[in-house]
Amino acid sequence: MSAQPSNPAAPPDHVTIEIDGVQMFAPKGSMIIQAADKAGIPIPRFCYHDKLSVAANCRMCLVEVEKMPKPAPACATPVMDGMKVRTRSEKALKSQRNVMEFLLINHPLDCPICDQGGECELQDLSMGYGRSVSRFAERKRVVPDEDIGPLVATEMTRCIQCTRCVRFTAEIAGTYELGGMYRGENLQIGTYDGKPLTTELSGNVIDVCPVGALTNKVFQFKARPWELIARESLGYHDALGSNLFLHVRRGQVLRTVPRDNDDVNECWLSDRDRYSHQGLSAADRALRPMVKDAGEWRETSWEEALARAAQILRDNGADRLGMLVHPATSNEEGALLARLADALGTGNLDHRIAQHDLSDGAIAEPFGMPAAALSQADAIVIVGSNLRHEVPLLHARVRTAWRRGAKVHVVNPVEFDFTFETASKAIVAPSQIATALRGEALREVLRGATRAAIVVGEIAESGPHAAEIRAAARELAAATGAALCRIPLGANALGLSLHGVLPRSRDAQAMLADPRGAYVIYGIEPGLDFADTALAMKALNQAQVVAFSHFACESTRAVADVILPIALLPETDATLTNLDGRDQLAVAGGTAPGEARPGWRVLRALGGALEVPGFDFVDLRGLRGELQRRDVAPARGTAAVRDETGLELAVTTAIYRSDAVVRRAAALQSHPLNLPPRAVLHPRDAQTLGLALGEVAKFRTASGTAALPVALSDKVAPGAVWIERGHGATTPLGAGRVQVSKA
Repeated sequence: MSAQPSNPAAPPDHVTIEIDGVQMFAPKGSMIIQAADKAGIPIPRFCYHDKLSVAANCRMCLVEVEKMPKPAPACATPVMDGMKVRTRSEKALKSQRNVMEFLLINHPLDCPICDQGGECELQDLSMGYGRSVSRFAERKRVVPDEDIGPLVATEMTRCIQCTRCVRFTAEIAGTYELGGMYRGENLQIGTYDGKPLTTELSGNVIDVCPVGALTNKVFQFKARPWELIARESLGYHDALGSNLFLHVRRGQVLRTVPRDNDDVNECWLSDRDRYSHQGLSAADRALRPMVKDAGEWRETSWEEALARAAQILRDNGADRLGMLVHPATSNEEGALLARLADALGTGNLDHRIAQHDLSDGAIAEPFGMPAAALSQADAIVIVGSNLRHEVPLLHARVRTAWRRGAKVHVVNPVEFDFTFETASKAIVAPSQIATALRGEALREVLRGATRAAIVVGEIAESGPHAAEIRAAARELAAATGAALCRIPLGANALGLSLHGVLPRSRDAQAMLADPRGAYVIYGIEPGLDFADTALAMKALNQAQVVAFSHFACESTRAVADVILPIALLPETDATLTNLDGRDQLAVAGGTAPGEARPGWRVLRALGGALEVPGFDFVDLRGLRGELQRRDVAPARGTAAVRDETGLELAVTTAIYRSDAVVRRAAALQSHPLNLPPRAVLHPRDAQTLGLALGEVAKFRTASGTAALPVALSDKVAPGAVWIERGHGATTPLGAGRVQVSKA
């Protein structure tokens, strides 16, 4: 039999088929349903999902195939040359209607109270394929529910056993937490052990569920789909910039769902991006301009607050002024901050607030390989990153590559819980990461690959050895031809670098170590967002501070003299640049609360009050028309001071403590991955120090001292202590070496 199709007009490795009288070409090995979807011919389905493996267990997609005696499932029947398929014949329609009748036998009649009502695949298809009267009078079965966590609500009596959720947790999330229990008519989908879902992608089971068995617990009973307006927006909690829709009613964001983009997040969304909208309505949102008089805060008008801010900046221009910007700030706001710095004559402007070692002048740069291409890589080296928590959907891309046969190698101070197996791992203290990268074994592995990538993450980029690790990673990439993919530390770190939010004199660490007379802090929660909180709070407490803030939190009130309330990304139009260098647009969804205003408006008003050039545009379109990328080579910082005694700190950001909004999302704070602050040591180090599991110990660095409970794990490199930042209890420590003693 010829390997090529009999029709000479067909492209290579394609066959000619006919569906409902329409001739077309389809790739060999593809399924009928894929060919029909490409041609725009609808075939009903429940279990089939184009990102999941084929299960063929719902049988809703039965079609008539010429010369086949029985109807065939379109999702599991490969195309063949000359095949003729009918999807709307009497035989096909009768089969589809019979399947629908069986599916509805046990389904409860609770559409009026089901959160899936109005966007339910079963509801939609039953209108076309269902009967108005059931022939079955038997009692419907009832399935007990189980609590699978704070994010996903269950009503398993509605489940039609399509197994989409099972396949998602097994194939995409890699946690294998859901499965089928019992057999036949007693089949139930559950977690086996009754524990909450621990995957960082759990909300996606809501999207893949075609009925109301799995729904959004945070959104439960809040609104009906037809009451909501969808606004295109972006995830702003990591540098991937996941595409999403905000579902809004009367100016309030009630729900977040993924927006398909195969080049960025496919059709998935991390739980951090899906549920963080809860933080928009936190009790401590900055609602009105505030000024501090004699140590007491009072609310005031925008005119007075801007006048006070302008006066502080006039009194502390040039080198006396420092400007510190959160790395999730939009391109529009970043460009205006750079203009303001120029107008005030200061070179002390930086967004790299979470990094200790900037001695090499490093800035964010686009990935050497598109994020989507990581799924096709055949060799990947992960350097200094808890990738699963840092960028969850990038971790999912690496898992996809591994499932396709890629070899994944890890150089880390902790053996983190990834959902793929590693071909090799070097678990070493942070100071030894660069040495491990210069080893010959990794070079041999990468030289033998055709599509290789080196992914460098937060631990490598933010610690006191960052410059050395970056240099070693570049050497490895240059020697092997691998793509260097440095994860930007912040949702828009790359965009801010391109728009000039970089120092010409002092970087973030330097302007805090040598305090300025005044500071502008933009979008920052000073008590938790800095690399060295103790250093930052000391410097800010000694100066006059103008805070452009989303939240009037305790630490902002402690250091600021003026608080100007600004909108968060879901409440404003903005542009962010993701880790691929892709500029992406977000549209305002929710309404900023109280008198908060979009940041670009507040900056324009402040520029007007200061009477400086570059702030005479009248709307966002005018501002965007003036935006130009700047080629700024940042001033090189000084290397972090290194103490050579004690254990080394390995610092990662807790997955649900990454920024002010996430920290205020109640459901995420209840998630099993949101662990309390602790210090994790290798058992041998704990034994040497005389520390036991659960014992509270004192951890002291040059920045400060923290009392933390001790956890033990042989997954931590000997000589290292792993802590998670984002907790008030761990902020005193900064980075570097730590002295440990009993409390």
